[in-house]
Amino acid sequence: MTNHHHYGHKCEVCTPKRGVNSPLTGPMLGRRSFFKLAGAGITGSFLAPMLTSKVVAAPTVDLHLKNTARNCIFILLTGAPSHVDTFDLKVGTWTPSDFNPTTYNGISFPQGLMPKLAEMLTTRLGIVRNLVAPALVHPLQQTWTQIARSPSSALGKIAPNIGSVVASEFESERKSGQVLPGFVSLNTGGSVVGAGYFDGLYTPFDVTAASTGLGNLSNSDGQTKFDYRYAALQAIDGTLRNNSPLGSDVTSMGSFYNNAKAMMYNTAVDDAFKFTTEDQTRFGDTGFGNSCIVARNILKANLGTRYVQINYGSWDHHDDIYDKADPSRLHGMCAGLDAGLANLISDLSAQPGTRGGTLLDETLIVAMGEFGRTVGQPSGQNGRDHYFQQFAVMAGGGVVGGRVIGETDETGAGVKTPGWSQGRPTQYEDIAATIYSALGINYMTVRNDDPFGRGFEYVPFAAEGVWYPITELFPSSRVESTTPTRSTNRRGESSRSGR
Repeated sequence: MTNHHHYGHKCEVCTPKRGVNSPLTGPMLGRRSFFKLAGAGITGSFLAPMLTSKVVAAPTVDLHLKNTARNCIFILLTGAPSHVDTFDLKVGTWTPSDFNPTTYNGISFPQGLMPKLAEMLTTRLGIVRNLVAPALVHPLQQTWTQIARSPSSALGKIAPNIGSVVASEFESERKSGQVLPGFVSLNTGGSVVGAGYFDGLYTPFDVTAASTGLGNLSNSDGQTKFDYRYAALQAIDGTLRNNSPLGSDVTSMGSFYNNAKAMMYNTAVDDAFKFTTEDQTRFGDTGFGNSCIVARNILKANLGTRYVQINYGSWDHHDDIYDKADPSRLHGMCAGLDAGLANLISDLSAQPGTRGGTLLDETLIVAMGEFGRTVGQPSGQNGRDHYFQQFAVMAGGGVVGGRVIGETDETGAGVKTPGWSQGRPTQYEDIAATIYSALGINYMTVRNDDPFGRGFEYVPFAAEGVWYPITELFPSSRVESTTPTRSTNRRGESSRSGR
């Protein structure tokens, strides 16, 4: 059973409200509440008497596609940063003076910790402060952020990374010469969710960024001999690997061969993964900073990658959180985030995009951890432990700079004002819906190709209105696609087909 109760947390599932039906206060369970409970894995036979026609009748839910971005960079801050020390700053007697808490247009921010990002606060960054995690287990929640559903659910066990979904959706738009995978992951150490049950073609291309680039784009025996050997391989069994009569797994392996061959001896690919010492110093000379450089390069090169995931951790500061001498504590981690993220935003804003604006205009950047950390006075170990309340920070891709969604109470313990159309705290599924909406992908899509035959939803129960994109992050005046849920998605499948 997933427990999402904590001090100060209130939502329509947990908190009885006057005039609102709930298992505790009324005769009927609301449809949205039912699916929230189902998504959390806490439904059971005790709910059966409540499943009347009024519960299961489908409401009218509109599809909101912002279509402001063509790329996404997702930064997973593994280990969980302290929200009250960073993007939801709460100043107390414990706050180090060098945080230099500063207010920018009403937004309190630790200018001393992240001076470069502070300069961008009102012009580039949008902050979600009403985000609440459903559980407090690192691996579980890190996976949940990447697949937009509980990993313990049936489909959660075979669900693809959001990046794999994006790569799949945009594969048909690939042009000649775009030889990089649609999904590239950086600095993960292998800790990235893969393509799930999707075709292996959409598996993340997992790379450790280095100034020397990729080390295997050439063959030690030379290109002539390599090309001869590859041609011989194709002659021997090419017909068995391409559109293979042996099945999709063999065809997928054939695709890997072909895609890898296209990257070999490709100077554009080689250049995209290399960077200068000057760049490395400017971006902070860290694994995270190097990854931000490569993310910039591959999107600038426009070689087919549409989704980049970067992991940066660990932020698991159970002790000595304010120890400046240890680069793995908060000061050191924030310095790395400040240099890498701020320069990434700055460089993308200086590059022309494909739609007439800048590369930042068409690239949504999302940074978040798997949950937050305890509030108020630090623990006896001078650290902060796991906590449900957290944040997400976004930039580019149409996000309005200086916009803050939601307000927490004076200690950061819980959501005081949700601050968006849905009137509740946001969760990971809402973040996923926001990413899909910005990219113009129907987040209500149901694919009927999963191995369980249940229907794989990009965002579970979004068609029932349970989860929703945070449209308030974007300009309200921008024309968006607003269509009923019975409209078709990119594949022409019904977005309300059976699960």
